[in-house]
Amino acid sequence: MTASSASRSGGLVGTIRSLRGLMVEVLLTGEQPDEKELLLIEGFPDVFLEVNHFKSGAAVCLNLANSQELRCGQKVHRSHQKVTIPVGPKTMGRVFNALGEPLDKGAPVLENRRPISEPTGTKSYRSSAKLELLETGLKVIDFMTPFVKGRKIGVVGGAGVGKTVLTMEMIHNVTQGKKDGASKSLSIYCGVGERIREGNELYETLKDTDVLKNTVMFFGQMDSTPAIRSMVGPAAATAAEYFRDEEGRDILFFVDNIYRHIQALTELSTNLGLTPSEGGYSPVVFSELRRLQDRLSSTEQGTITSVQAVYIPADDLSDPAVQAISQQLDSVLVLSRSVAETGIRPAVDLLKTTSSLLTPEIVGQRHYELAGRVQSIMQKYDSLKNIIAIVGENELSPADRADYQNAKKLIQFFNQDFSVAEKFTGRPGEYYTLEQTLDGIEAILSGKEAPSKEEKAVAAPKA
Repeated sequence: MTASSASRSGGLVGTIRSLRGLMVEVLLTGEQPDEKELLLIEGFPDVFLEVNHFKSGAAVCLNLANSQELRCGQKVHRSHQKVTIPVGPKTMGRVFNALGEPLDKGAPVLENRRPISEPTGTKSYRSSAKLELLETGLKVIDFMTPFVKGRKIGVVGGAGVGKTVLTMEMIHNVTQGKKDGASKSLSIYCGVGERIREGNELYETLKDTDVLKNTVMFFGQMDSTPAIRSMVGPAAATAAEYFRDEEGRDILFFVDNIYRHIQALTELSTNLGLTPSEGGYSPVVFSELRRLQDRLSSTEQGTITSVQAVYIPADDLSDPAVQAISQQLDSVLVLSRSVAETGIRPAVDLLKTTSSLLTPEIVGQRHYELAGRVQSIMQKYDSLKNIIAIVGENELSPADRADYQNAKKLIQFFNQDFSVAEKFTGRPGEYYTLEQTLDGIEAILSGKEAPSKEEKAVAAPKA
């Protein structure tokens, strides 16, 4: 539902009693509106409010666009409409905000619109059939956190450690399907509270690589109100539900950044005067997060495979919001500032990265056993670092010295150039098949030298 399309007013609801930030209290003297219904201000057809909840004979509403024309005493009318966004084939290759308004200077899509506050209600399921692995071409992801169709993977890290560029590389690699001749996938990108520059760079990258035509994008960036930012996730989920349920499509759903969704909800809770709980977050925030995550599920009609970037405030993995998000993910890829400072990209912390999908039934016995050996050797490497800092590497036993050197080779092996960063680094992007990754790790663990830069380039250049 856009501002322009909500111009026809209905019955009188009441008058504005008080204003505080984005919160507007409307004293009910007429018809009772529905929850999430848009209300119109008499004399201002382009200004609208969304009903959040009711209390003490008043409707507590949100001033979604932070309109400055509101005054106490103004009359409020019903619209009998809710916020809707366009869905379907005409949205492919387009960019919208949370209200379904185009951000790409294209024509508005007025037909086939759906309310973002109403999930389809289709029963989700997890198939008992063999799960399908999606290859990303990124060695550390394919090895440590296998990308499984219909499941959720999180890219967790603080500011400036590479979450966005890693997400962009995954979009670039997975959606093109160049290596196995697979047809291009349908992608939905949800940008929440991120920098405007990053959104523009992603748009241009997808356009240049011919991926945009198979992508629908929704943005509520950091210059938007918290009300708009909190609605981008449900808006993108509504689009994904349509393609999943009505067209039976398999969706790749990318979110950057899911923590900003929680942050927007927290800001709204403060505006609404709700009492915060643990870590300053309102209790309703986590139920809203769960509601959004439940919408990103697979059904008998189609699947939604989700990649979610997760910002860590102050690099604190124990933050309640980060923990709440991580509990709803199948795999958590942790990016480390200390690793990033060494120049390794992606800057993955191999010890803190976890995945419930790393099982013999999903990845195979060979992959599973190699992962166990890598985790073991990296734990040993972490404990040996303190010893080496005191006595030096030469004082280690031959076995410990060999494990320490192999761990250093593994860290370097997982370093990889990105295609989306080629114009900045001047180095072409690399794409590794899972088989090439496993072969390389086996070679290192057997005591052989890690592949040289030239050998890697010959082995798997990115087309």
